Amino acid sequence: MVFYFLITAVTIALAGLMDAVWTRTGQEAGSAGLCAGQAAESVASGNGRHACGISSSGGGLFSAGVSRRRAFDIVCLTAIFLILTGVSALRLEVGNDYGKYVENFHEIWAGTDQAYVVTEAGFNFVVWLIYTISGYENYLLVFAVFGAVTAFLFLKALYEQSDCFWQSFAMFMLLGVYFRTFTTVRYYLALAAALYGIRFVLRRQYGCFVIWIGIAALFHKSVLMVLPLYLLAVLPWKKWIAPALTVIGGIGFVFQRPLLNLALTWYPTYRDTVYLSQDIGLKANASGILRCVLVFMLAAVVGRCGMEKEQNRFCLKLNFFGLLFYTCGSFLPLVSRMSYYMITPQLLLIPGLLGCVENRKRKNILTALVGIVCLGYFLWFLKTASGSGMRVLPYKTWIFTDKEWINGADFF
Repeated sequence: MVFYFLITAVTIALAGLMDAVWTRTGQEAGSAGLCAGQAAESVASGNGRHACGISSSGGGLFSAGVSRRRAFDIVCLTAIFLILTGVSALRLEVGNDYGKYVENFHEIWAGTDQAYVVTEAGFNFVVWLIYTISGYENYLLVFAVFGAVTAFLFLKALYEQSDCFWQSFAMFMLLGVYFRTFTTVRYYLALAAALYGIRFVLRRQYGCFVIWIGIAALFHKSVLMVLPLYLLAVLPWKKWIAPALTVIGGIGFVFQRPLLNLALTWYPTYRDTVYLSQDIGLKANASGILRCVLVFMLAAVVGRCGMEKEQNRFCLKLNFFGLLFYTCGSFLPLVSRMSYYMITPQLLLIPGLLGCVENRKRKNILTALVGIVCLGYFLWFLKTASGSGMRVLPYKTWIFTDKEWINGADFF
């Protein structure tokens, strides 16, 4: 637990350093001293950045012609990436499905008729390729590769699409999103891809969005659900749409059995498993419901100015979808996986809303309240992180382990 506190503190400090250095420089240059995430960026990029009084080459994280500001950002981001990737790559038997994944890796590598592999084709190919190149069942390298790609996609999405990177990144750590990537690694890779894919929707590059999500579906097919929902969220909504969707959700809650059978048709491996009775119902999803409600409360306090940005409007609609899933779909097994595609964009929405508050004192108060809520959530997360649903605590590493753990057996 102390180790997770340390990792969180160090990485958030690095993200905050990016703001501290350039906000101070911007103030000396007579600027308003905005967040580091508000660097000069092309409007066509579809993110929420604005000029910060600092020259920038624009365009993205690794654009041609790197300014001092961008170079400093790259150094800090690289340090953060190496820390996050290192912690993920060095773990051993961390995550509730670690052993199951090792078993799946073996079945993919064995390639026998008796081996029944339920994972997607893209995931299977990457595992097979790593094992083939390694010449043995190098499952540690597989976890390292997926951890690195997932961390990269999250960081790139937050840096290039958030109005304030350090706030988004702090939420990414404090809300436990990073530490949850230690479990269900395929899902969190797809989740990171979905977050990154928001840029294509906001730019109206629908073909790129469909292709990008299609690639992500090769690793976890649940990501396909964002295709209709993200496209619906980017459209202008009439006043009757939200009530109509609420009524539809209520009808779905009433007719639970047909919807559950439909879901099990899509995911037949959940039939006759503990997932049909585990973590279902409104009480089990109370934390997710509370998060969505608090975001709506923040949006109400910020007011109309917070809805002037398209990205804020888009993410708030996704928050509404998330609330519908958590409530009307609370009977579905692992409904949180569907909801997370909708509520993870809160990492972009909340800094976007806070950035719209013009009164400095009011903005500082709201920022402090958000920080307190996130810190409280982080403490609750750490308290429950050793449970069977996640089991990301205690943290163990293969560096200090004489035997390599593989699916319940010790291999020398």
